Amino acid sequence: MTVTNRQCTTSSRRLLSRRQKKSVRQPWLNFKRLAGLMLPLPLAISAAIAIAQENDSEEATLIEEVITIGTRTKGRTSEDMPVPVDVLNAEALDHTGQTEVGRMLQSLAPSFNFSSSSISDGTDALRPATLRGLGPDQTLVLINGKRRHQASLIHINTSVGRGTAGVDMNAIPAASIKRIEVLRDGAAAQYGSDAIAGVINIVLKDDNEAGRVSTSYGEYSEGDGETVNLDFNKGFELGDVGFINATLNYRDRGRTNRAGLQGACAYGGCVDTDGNGFAEIGDPREATFDREAFRIGDADSEQYAFVLNGAVGIGVGEVYGFVTYSERENQSGAFYRNPESGYDAALDDGDNVIPNGFLPLINSQIDDMSFDVGYRTEFSSGTTFDVSYTYGKNEIDYTTSNSINYSYVNFLNFGQGLSDADIRSTIPRKADAYGLELELETFNIAMTHAIGELGIAAGFEYRTDTYKITPGDPYAYDDFDTTNGISNYPQDAGGGIQGFPGISPVSSVDEDRNIVSFYVDLEYQLTDAFLVSGAVRYDDYQDFGDTTNYKLAANWELSDYIRLRAAVSTGFRAPSMQQQYFNNIGTQFVDDPSNPGGPQIPVQVGTFRNDSDLARAIGIPQLKEEESTNWSVGVIFTPLEQLSITLDYYSIDIDDRIVISNRLASDDDPTGTLGDALSSVGAGAAQFFLNGANTETRGFDLVATYQGIELVGGLLDLTLAANKTETEVTDIFTSAGGDLSQLAPEVVFSDQDISIIEEWQPEDRISLTGLYLLGNWSVNLAFNRYGEYTVEDGGRQTFDAQWLTDLNVAYSFGNGLNLSLGGNNIFDEYPDKNEIGNSRGGALEDAVGGNVIVNSPGVFTYSRRSAPFGFNGAYWYGRITYDF
Repeated sequence: MTVTNRQCTTSSRRLLSRRQKKSVRQPWLNFKRLAGLMLPLPLAISAAIAIAQENDSEEATLIEEVITIGTRTKGRTSEDMPVPVDVLNAEALDHTGQTEVGRMLQSLAPSFNFSSSSISDGTDALRPATLRGLGPDQTLVLINGKRRHQASLIHINTSVGRGTAGVDMNAIPAASIKRIEVLRDGAAAQYGSDAIAGVINIVLKDDNEAGRVSTSYGEYSEGDGETVNLDFNKGFELGDVGFINATLNYRDRGRTNRAGLQGACAYGGCVDTDGNGFAEIGDPREATFDREAFRIGDADSEQYAFVLNGAVGIGVGEVYGFVTYSERENQSGAFYRNPESGYDAALDDGDNVIPNGFLPLINSQIDDMSFDVGYRTEFSSGTTFDVSYTYGKNEIDYTTSNSINYSYVNFLNFGQGLSDADIRSTIPRKADAYGLELELETFNIAMTHAIGELGIAAGFEYRTDTYKITPGDPYAYDDFDTTNGISNYPQDAGGGIQGFPGISPVSSVDEDRNIVSFYVDLEYQLTDAFLVSGAVRYDDYQDFGDTTNYKLAANWELSDYIRLRAAVSTGFRAPSMQQQYFNNIGTQFVDDPSNPGGPQIPVQVGTFRNDSDLARAIGIPQLKEEESTNWSVGVIFTPLEQLSITLDYYSIDIDDRIVISNRLASDDDPTGTLGDALSSVGAGAAQFFLNGANTETRGFDLVATYQGIELVGGLLDLTLAANKTETEVTDIFTSAGGDLSQLAPEVVFSDQDISIIEEWQPEDRISLTGLYLLGNWSVNLAFNRYGEYTVEDGGRQTFDAQWLTDLNVAYSFGNGLNLSLGGNNIFDEYPDKNEIGNSRGGALEDAVGGNVIVNSPGVFTYSRRSAPFGFNGAYWYGRITYDF
């Protein structure tokens, strides 16, 4: 496993100079379960201390091991490990100029993608993070080597990662990170579920003395997206050999907007009477209607974060742990509701209750916390012992504001007899939609021992997953003008608040499951030039059963300059709690079957859990685990001490991949069962999670580093990194029984569903970075290529590859004060303009042959579905740091 240190600024500097809220509403913990899990912890610690103290002939020492993923044997050098790992240190992260960890990783690791989308509900606030073109849930994330909990959100709208749930990469502030290790290989046999594409290990700072204060401000060249970031980090001694490292972070990011003009007829009654392509308006208010009311871009975001990392010597070992907490508020826009959208709830004056329409706003409150506490020791025999408990929780509460429940308008008008003025002055404009909550508890025991050249590691793990959905306010989900499907009044409007409707108590969730795991990991130095490693892991899930996975890897030194490495493994991914239990009915804007390629239309789409009555009625089976086979082969070439080149080819086959189905309507089911079921729940279409696809992924990674090049009195570090990935859906299938089996797989899984998996992420990524150090100056220049990608959304469009250029210039005053100025995407590059899947386009004139009011192809100037580097343009920033 080659550990490739991207931008080894520390070594170059050494060559250059030797001088240098919610916890009140619901408790964070289930204390009964916690007590049961924590009970063995003090017993295990006491037993370990007693064993060590009784062995008077052996001298125990405090562990000072640096965590490295991919191996559990200490002392392995970067050259002799059998699978590739990127190590991204804090300086490299800092030089990107980004303020979010997800964007930093994307800038430095070409195999990592952090795609943007817009008007995609919760995905606007929590972007999907992927590795090697696979799904967000097929990459395992660790903090200090401990499994990180996922976000409670599942991406159900049409975006990269549709139907998956990943980790909130931005919940951990970058100022708390010592380094990030990216294992680019399947590792389920070592670490368990999710590690199909690889593993990302975030290592927290452990300095016991140094401190840093940092502040930065930046904005896009369009004058929006203003971002303020404040960091404080400080290390403190704890006892003789212990430490506490604390980080505080505040980040406030303003929204961006790249929406086009709305060309659609807003009030109704527009007709092209002379056939010139311009419709004449039917309401004079069309001439002054605000056609820039959409919000299409990054959401408003404000985050507070806190991280503690520490360890203290106790007895013959040390107690260690960490705490992370973040609280983030986001606000994004839904589809603008034009005045004519409310004509089925028109007031007596014939107008919408909000005469000029409104933009529903989706407000998400994301609270994320975790803590870990453990004890580890190492005996003079070389045996190590580590016992720990880790808890994590992600909670998201959604509130829909600046909106209306149109059915309630009819209730007030016809049921209560209120006047138009009274209704407009009293109608509620916001409601709590629903809450999501996911918890992960892990109890872990690990031991290692060396017998000659054989390293042995073994461990036990007990996990509990918990998932909850909390219903919202009745105003968010209820239909006030209908009883048992029968209209109560002359007008009948859809129920639920517009834009982001709520979840009712019937869809609430409170589920958990337990997992027991055992593993054995071996490494054997067969000869001085040949290392072989193997692992086997057994996992038993309460819900779907058990699975056993294996891994074999080797590293062979052919000469002082060339090494070969290879690995083969099996893996799995358990169905997530979100995939098994999430259910709701929401509005999605989709292609109009009667007008392909035309304006998208709103449809009430229900996402139903697999054990629901509706799912059982049409034969939806229970989910089972995905199974994978990984193999890779690579070469490490080090012709010079300063130059390292690695090239790795990889293959990942996944069977029974869990995907979310197409939006199935009543016309798709010839038996009529689905239509009856949809009518009973008030939905126009349904989607389900299924083991429904087999995929093959092939690709290669190239990493070359040349460090310490003497140039004009300074030193230059160069890094070239590239990734090429192709994923193919080789088979799609449905259940063997029930009404669903009568549908063709192409109906259950649309071309768009397949396209999301195969084409929506760049085919290739290239990053070329140069870091130049001269005296107190440093210049970091990076060129990032995002390869072409294709989006299917009503039609098909292939977006050309783009090169983005980032620049950071910094000066150190020598007294701890540092100033840096820079820009990301300094040449203001944008993706190709959108040609498909647009909405609200049109051309209007005030009279036959009169003045043109608007002529617009639609509001989505750039694709809202997938934008690998966003569509905001150039970002400029300044930063001041003080080290003490």
